[in-house]
Amino acid sequence: MAKKSFSLFECQHCGFQSTKWMGKCTNCGSWESLVELSSSQIESLKETQVLHSNTSAIPITSIEYENITKFPSSQEEFDIVLGGGIVPGGLYLIGGSPGVGKSTLLLKVAGGIAKTGKKVLYVSGEESAGQIKLRAQRLDCIEENLFLLNEIDLNSIKSNLLTKKYTICIIDSIQTIYSPQITSTPGSISQVREITFELMRLAKEYNIAIFIIGHITKEGSIAGPRVLEHMVDVVLYFEGDPSRELRMLRGFKNRFGTTSEVGIFEMHPNGLVSAKNASKIFFSQKHAMAGSAITVIIEGSRALVIEIQALVSETGFATPKRSATGFDTNRLNMLLALLEKKIEIPLNRYDVFINVTGGIKITETSADLAVIASILSSFKNRPLSNKTAFIGEVSLTGDIREANNIDTRLKEMENYGFENVILPKKSKTKSVIKCFEATEVSKILDWL
Repeated sequence: MAKKSFSLFECQHCGFQSTKWMGKCTNCGSWESLVELSSSQIESLKETQVLHSNTSAIPITSIEYENITKFPSSQEEFDIVLGGGIVPGGLYLIGGSPGVGKSTLLLKVAGGIAKTGKKVLYVSGEESAGQIKLRAQRLDCIEENLFLLNEIDLNSIKSNLLTKKYTICIIDSIQTIYSPQITSTPGSISQVREITFELMRLAKEYNIAIFIIGHITKEGSIAGPRVLEHMVDVVLYFEGDPSRELRMLRGFKNRFGTTSEVGIFEMHPNGLVSAKNASKIFFSQKHAMAGSAITVIIEGSRALVIEIQALVSETGFATPKRSATGFDTNRLNMLLALLEKKIEIPLNRYDVFINVTGGIKITETSADLAVIASILSSFKNRPLSNKTAFIGEVSLTGDIREANNIDTRLKEMENYGFENVILPKKSKTKSVIKCFEATEVSKILDWL
């Protein structure tokens, strides 16, 4: 009797495996994403087993500390996000939307490191060597120690990587590389998983820092299996509108440092450059206008002075419009309901629009008081002083609660010549508050 063949299907979005084909993946909900694995792939999965080793566990007290050395990337903001610099043998993953500047940033980093005498290998599966050289010339990255490789075969990349003593290798991008040992197409779950594992082994064994550029899905996450983010040491996301000059680099995972830092870049004709004075991008002194309020937010370890603009106008529809750019719309609706309840302002007859200048997105609650101030200023058509800042979180009961890092915010305000600040009562501040005329309030009605 013939032996019955065994079939195995794998989801190309999440890596879920099933013994039968299904139109919809039960794990991630993707349609028509299950692909049948080849017999060689199935055999390799069957042969995977736990290897017995003679290595035994040792007490943690007898383990010596490992000194992690870092070297600069030639980009100050990039080093801030990485936690002080690049670690030899580290595996880095950078994701972002098309056109945001991932390849431009890493090519500039590669050129800057090559200028120091270190050898850098830039592997591109999307652009030709001529295209990369044109971009490198614009970025002033033409260096003898910067090597280009147009290849998508993993075996060829490995052989080139081991021929010279490279310090850094950049893969652009992981979705275009394929391994001949796997029969699935480039960018599939199996290919990405196998290639990332092999790159991780090369990085650790030969002490090479490897940067991987990854595409993102329409949901905003890096395409490929979630295990990809677990395997790498650092996961970075590049954010920004390609039509604007501002770009922000955030860390979501970092085994060598903190993930609270953020790097701010500006797109210039010669590529991305580190923003020397970030607050000037989001705020510039001008005359006072109705509907404008100033606040200070914290991004990583730095304080940014930003302007919040509001427009309140009578609506011509039964349901008023609520729109916010750079601010959470749900939180805006909460603050508007609070104003209607506590101050009895009939905002249900007015359209309300909020805009955060500079293209930044506010993710903390310390800007609540500034949002309310800008709304009231626009509603009453009374300008607020451009020398006054508003800091504080507003609760549903109308209380104004303390924001973190008050001293850092006030020091940044001092650099711009602010004179007044509205902040929560009993804020934990040091002597820096003596430089301002501070008004401490505990409720919305106290300030009004």
